Amino acid sequence: MGNNSKKEEMRYLDKLVSIVVPVHNAEKYLSKTIESVRAQTYPDWELILVDDCSKDGTSELYETLLEENIIVIKLPTNSGAATARNTGLTQAQGRYLAFLDADDIWRPEKLEQQLKYMKKNGVGFVFSSYEYGDEEGIGNGKIAHVPECIDYKGALKNTIIFTSTVLFDRTIIPDELLRMPKVPSEDSATWWQILKKGYFAYGIDEALVIYRRPVKSLSSNKFEAIKRIWNLYRKVEKLSIPLSCYYFIGYAFRTVLRRL
Repeated sequence: MGNNSKKEEMRYLDKLVSIVVPVHNAEKYLSKTIESVRAQTYPDWELILVDDCSKDGTSELYETLLEENIIVIKLPTNSGAATARNTGLTQAQGRYLAFLDADDIWRPEKLEQQLKYMKKNGVGFVFSSYEYGDEEGIGNGKIAHVPECIDYKGALKNTIIFTSTVLFDRTIIPDELLRMPKVPSEDSATWWQILKKGYFAYGIDEALVIYRRPVKSLSSNKFEAIKRIWNLYRKVEKLSIPLSCYYFIGYAFRTVLRRL
């Protein structure tokens, strides 16, 4: 490890995992999400809740959070998930960074398993399989399995990296690559910008997360999802139409398989 990397590592609390959660009108789900963090078998974490101008009863929930390692940041204007996550990133004190959506649920061993893998293999970007869940956050047995390793081109045609499953070592992956662009499907765009720099993402094929799928969630709108991914190919990655079609076919095929 070079001198610059050593200096970078000293900026962070070496064992701490910073967990950034964008929150917008998540009153119905957030308590269970927070409980899944509290239940982690790895104890060294801070939870950063970034409220993106919620209009429901979420604010009353914040008043019950008395732990020193739970931080609430309220944005002055509704700015979207990318801005919320980037705001959390600027406040994160940990060497390790995890993203968690306000309606998803972690298995208790999620952080411990991923950190063990990271340290054993010396890698900076890991993710895991996940189980689909219902409105109540109960898993339905359908698991999205992940590959052992994925690079930039692989990620273009396989959007298997799910936001609530990722964990990063900030001494390996710089913050400038972790900042999310303000585009639709900002999470996929972020993984691509990291992998495009030559990094690899390493998958743990164990369902460490429950992906809650509310009936009216944005992700369940298939047409919108298709449009967002196509726009990423064309407007963000600047791929040609033939190359966009090539990767899109791979994306569509794998997406259909995961949802069968």
